[in-house]
Amino acid sequence: MILSQNITKYIKSNKKSFKSINLNFGPNHPAAHGVLRLSLSLDGEIVKKADVHIGLLHRGTEKLMESRPFDLSIPYFDRLDYVSMVVQEHAYCLAVEKLSGFPNIDQKINNTRTVFDELTRLLNHLLAISCHALDVGSMSPLFWAFEEREVIMGFYESASGARMHAAFYRPSSQRNYLSFKLLDSIMNFITKCQRTLKDISGILNENRIWKSRLINIGSYSYREVINYGLSGIMCRCTGLKKDIRFNKRMSYGSYFFSGNRSYVSVNGDSLDRYLLRVQEMFESLMIVSKVISNTSYKDKKTLKKLNGWFCLGKKPVDDSSMENLIRHFKKWSTGRVLNLGITTQVVESPKGEFSVSLVSDGTDKPYRCKIRSPAYNHIQFLPKLSKNKQMADLITLIGTIDIVFGEIDR
Repeated sequence: MILSQNITKYIKSNKKSFKSINLNFGPNHPAAHGVLRLSLSLDGEIVKKADVHIGLLHRGTEKLMESRPFDLSIPYFDRLDYVSMVVQEHAYCLAVEKLSGFPNIDQKINNTRTVFDELTRLLNHLLAISCHALDVGSMSPLFWAFEEREVIMGFYESASGARMHAAFYRPSSQRNYLSFKLLDSIMNFITKCQRTLKDISGILNENRIWKSRLINIGSYSYREVINYGLSGIMCRCTGLKKDIRFNKRMSYGSYFFSGNRSYVSVNGDSLDRYLLRVQEMFESLMIVSKVISNTSYKDKKTLKKLNGWFCLGKKPVDDSSMENLIRHFKKWSTGRVLNLGITTQVVESPKGEFSVSLVSDGTDKPYRCKIRSPAYNHIQFLPKLSKNKQMADLITLIGTIDIVFGEIDR
């Protein structure tokens, strides 16, 4: 009798009751990047609370750099965000050049850095969009994107000898020289990549499942951008036009003279962030085309002297005598000594603002090197972004933030 009365009361009740459960999301989930663990509190399928657990990949990169000469620390930056390698090298090189007293770099070196920075932006966004689409349920963009990524990695290998961890940039100079043939290959790649980007955006932009999973998911305003220190596309999707590349006061490389301007949107949802990444890739192709067209093809005398190699400010080492080789060996074995001081240099990485704060005590090793990575700031925004969202939307939100744990757990 008592049991039947309880059942009757439950049926008459209009309130829906769900059991609150605690769930571990990751690190073995395919969308969790292998080292992300979320401790979720769920009310049915609604996320009430999400605690982010990081540190499973921690390597102490900043501390290791204190025991290495300045030039030998460059490979560490390839292993932070291992999808946007040389952009991070660029920030470190700018910091070293500032403390060395030679901040004005030859324009040809700036042009080459700009070309490879934008190729790296393509490399990052192709992976971000294709894997995001795969997490949501679309597989075709993955195959198209990885074909183009293979070509870009071929450019990495031609320039530096490595497909991924290039260690290509050097303060005040560069490791290798770009051949005229490589620049022609990049120009041909631009035309083909534009067609691929149109195919990827064409299959996603009008897909009703893709749009229903992204529209009004993860929306926020510019106030959250300011409060949480968001940057890059996470900032520009709310209407704030903040791009270091085209800022007159903070610009670097050859960006300010390229005539391009970054894109913004106003909705601040996942669909806007996807569209901004697509637009940025088209813009990157335009910047690469402009820089190569305005530099390499005009300097025919230099190309003729170097037998078809594009000079980047300095000639290769003269190995005609043993004395020259000994001087070259002593220069690179002892390392460079920087002036006493502190500096912070910022670049616009594909994920946001990446900065390096470097402290020099007048020796050949950094006294302190502090790295500010954008994904580290963005991952702290995930609990607020996912609150009161469905469990399935959590996958979308992780993909739209575009995180790589090499720079979060550095």
